[in-house]
Order: sequence, then C-alpha cells, then structure tokens
Amino acid sequence: MASKQRVCIIGSGNWGSAIAKIVGANAKNLDIFEDRVTMYVYEEMINGQKLTEIINKTHENVKYLPGHKIPSNVVAVPDVVEAAKDADILIFVVPHQFIRRICSTLLGKIKPNAYGLSLIKGFDKKEGGGIELISHIISRELHIPMSVLMGANLAAEVADEKFCETTIGCKDKTKAPILKDLIQTSYFRVVVVEDCDSVECCGALKNIVACGAGFVEGLGLGDNTKAAVIRLGLMEIIKFVDVFFPGGKLSTFFESCGVADLITTCYGGRNSKVCKAFVTSGKSIEQLEKEMLNGQKLQGPFTAEEVNYMLKARNMESRFPLFTAIHQICTGELHPSKLIDCIRCHPEHMMNFDVPVNEISSPKCHL
Repeated sequence: MASKQRVCIIGSGNWGSAIAKIVGANAKNLDIFEDRVTMYVYEEMINGQKLTEIINKTHENVKYLPGHKIPSNVVAVPDVVEAAKDADILIFVVPHQFIRRICSTLLGKIKPNAYGLSLIKGFDKKEGGGIELISHIISRELHIPMSVLMGANLAAEVADEKFCETTIGCKDKTKAPILKDLIQTSYFRVVVVEDCDSVECCGALKNIVACGAGFVEGLGLGDNTKAAVIRLGLMEIIKFVDVFFPGGKLSTFFESCGVADLITTCYGGRNSKVCKAFVTSGKSIEQLEKEMLNGQKLQGPFTAEEVNYMLKARNMESRFPLFTAIHQICTGELHPSKLIDCIRCHPEHMMNFDVPVNEISSPKCHL
C-alpha cells in the first residue's frame, strides 16, 4: 500500500488561508493524504500574541482571513524548513517577490521526491532583459516538478464557499488526479490542463489589465470603456504568451485561469481597487497599498514593471501598448487619462480560434 501524501502550504495570507480551508478538509477526509497539514506562517505579533499561536489556538487567521475557521488539522509553523521538511506536496502561495529567498532556504531540506503546486501570480526578472515564470524558478532552484493553479478565485469568496472554478496546469498525468483530489470541493470546481505556462501567464498578466480597469473606473469613464480595456488586455495576454512562451493552446484562455479570472480581477480584485483610488485620491500606489491592503502586496504594478523590463530590452513596447501605458501610469510617466489614447490607437488582432496559439498570425502593432 502506498504511503499517504503529506502536504505543506507555504504562505498564509488571505489566499493561502482560504486554500488551507480546502486542503485541510480534503486531507482529513481522503485516505490518500495524511491528516496533518503544515502551513508556513511568517511570524507577526498581533496584540501581543504570535500569529502562529493564535491560528493554532483559535483556528483562525485573524489578520489575513478573519471570520473564517481553518480546519484544526492545519498546523501553523513559523519556520519554513520545519513546515516543509516531511512534505510530499508543497503548495506555494506567497508574494512572488519572496520566492527566491524561500527557495534558497529550502534547498536540500525537502524530500527528494517532493513536488509542488504554485498559486503565485507573477514573474521575476532575470539578467539580460528577460523574465521568468515563478514555477520555473521553484522547479530549477529546488529540483522538483511543478504544477500551477490559477483561476477566478477571489480569496474572500472562496473562503465563503461561494461556487467558483479554477484551473490546474499539470503535465504529469500521474500527479494530476492527486492534485485535483486535494483541491476540488463541491463549491470549488477544478479543471486540469497540460498547458502550464499559459495558465501561469494568465494569472500574472491579468493583474496588469486590472490596473487599467481601475484607472478607467477612477476616471469615471464607465463600463463600456472598462470592457474595452478588458478585451484589449485579453488580446495582449494571448499575444504575449504566443511571443514569449509559445506552444500553448488557445482553449486555455477560455478556462477559469483566462477570461474568467481577468473579468473577476478587473471588477473585484485588489489591483483594480487600489488603482481606482490612485486616480481619485492623488496618493501614490505605495501609500495606498499600505493603507488599503492590511499587509498584503499589490501584484499588478510590480508585474507591469517586470513585463516592461523585458519588452523594453527587446524594443517591443509598441507591440503591447496597453501593458506599456499601464506601466507608465503606475510609475508616474503618464497621466491616467492618457490610457484612452492607447485604447483609441490600439491595433486590431485578427485571430483564428481554431488553431493553437503558436500558429496564430497577428500583425505587429504600429503606433
């Protein structure tokens, strides 16, 4: 009989805590998993008490997911090595800025046959003007196979057990059903595809578009204009994957990780809310992040900067005018009202929806 799979969640923000509700319950109820799930929690003091002690005593993350009970078999651990050392499955759900440091800490201290699932939405820079997918970084640094999970999954709604869908990108057909069993519930429907890079790119790039949607809302331009930003954003997402991570399937963009996540984030996510306030308040994005997010990190402006780093190095900014304009607004180079000029001038992308993304021929953008 195969040994039971041990699970560790690396991260405990609002999304990490919401996924802990699901993973904890499934681990307890399914025979293929060990009951005990460890969750790495960055230690903080809350009213004189350690956050890990509060979670383990009250089974609630009072800072990042207040009002929701985490299953009692989920154990908060302040040391990432201690949390991960016995795990067969490592679920990564931390801000992407911290992943290299976590990997360097874990290197050589996890099971050699462990494998990972990344819920992290973002890229990271690499030398020479490029960017790298977070799952690729984890896989290379820790020498483990990686899958990804992305979807229209606002953490508060998942925690409230409101029905939603998500997408797992997994190339290993033996691990795919295990990951699906670990994540799926009656209210959290999982679809598994093999197109991992496209799934992950969608999760990162939609946060840039959400910033644009927030700017539009802050300018009071209405839902028609926001819809234009969302549509053009989707086209740039598809084109970006085609250019930089070729080989994907167009159908992936119509899973939860694609158009559904894009719509949800543009209407209800933190990036759109903060960027709306950026326009209406006159405050900096950094100041608003501190005031509005209760310690959470804003991914959109950071991802826009990383994407622009690569586009600029390759002289390709004009081919992605929406991404470029949003980055320039975030950095103060462009006034938010100038985003509309980008929308007016944005070239059409003629798509054939019956062929893989890498077979689509779309004209270059000329502004």
